[in-house]
Formats: sequence, structure tokens, C-alpha cells
Amino acid sequence: MPLRRLLPALAVSLLLAACASAPQEQLAGTAGAGVAGGGAAGAASAPAGTVAASELAAPEPGTQEDLEVNVGDRVFFAFDSAALDEKARAVLDRQAEWLLRYPHITVTIEGHADERGTREYNLALGERRAQAVKDYLVAKGVAPDRILTISYGEERPVDPGHNEAAWALNRRAVTVVNVTQ
Repeated sequence: MPLRRLLPALAVSLLLAACASAPQEQLAGTAGAGVAGGGAAGAASAPAGTVAASELAAPEPGTQEDLEVNVGDRVFFAFDSAALDEKARAVLDRQAEWLLRYPHITVTIEGHADERGTREYNLALGERRAQAVKDYLVAKGVAPDRILTISYGEERPVDPGHNEAAWALNRRAVTVVNVTQ
């Protein structure tokens, strides 16, 4: 068979294969949102004989992506509060286990607030939130010198909206793996 006839057939095959694959964002579900276990659902529902997205794009152990996908990288707070609720403590329990598994890793806890309140007040609230997370992780056995804290107050909203749903997402503390060289 001449190459001229084979090339169009190959191109069509590749196009069909690409269309049959779901984009990585759809497979990951909540990738980047820091929700623990976000990729596990795809593995259970993959048809026989296919490779699940979680097998193709499994994050490297001990990385920021690993923390986000398999543990959860953020906790949320009630309005005007730095108290950790039960859901936040569950995420932080997993973070502590993860940090103890990778003793060479250091992290920075970023404290955030919603836009309500003065800039100064929100910076202080963000600091209290970051410190509450650090204190909890230290109480679970993580060495305090492995955890830095910083407050961004209202300066880095994850959702720029001006409603309760947006504010709830912005009242958070995010654990970020420090990159070492």
C-alpha cells in the first residue's frame, strides 16, 4: 500500500483516539482544589483494558501535586475565626502523616481572609489562621522548624466574587511545599 493512502488513515485514527480520551481536567475532577482523593474515582470506573487517568498522571510522591491530590492542601475557616473545625482537623491529620512520611520537606502555611474588614485586620486574621494550622501540625509531631507561616490577608483571593460563596472559599489556609535546590 502506498504511503499516500496510509497517511490519511493514520491521521483519522489519531484524531478519533484523541476525541475518545477525556481531557485531563475532566478526569481529575477537583485537581488543584486540594481535595484529597480527587483522582481516585477515575480508577474505579475505567473500562477493562484501558489505563485510568490516575495511573497515567500519578503525582510524584512528596511533591506539591501529591499533597494536593492525595492529602488536601487547604483548610477553610468560619467568618472572623481562626478555629479549626472537624473537617479542617481531618485534612491536617492527613497533612501531618504526609509530612512525617517525607521528613526532608518543609512547607509554608499561607493564611488568607475574605475581603470584609480592614487590610490590617485581615492580615492579622490570616496570620492567626496560618499559626493555628502550624500549631496543629506541630502538636501532631511535625518539627516546628519545617513550617513557615505567612499571611496574605485579603490580597490573594481564590474567588474574586463579592458574595458568601466566594468569601467562604477565601477564608482559608493553604499548605505549600517549599522548593529546595
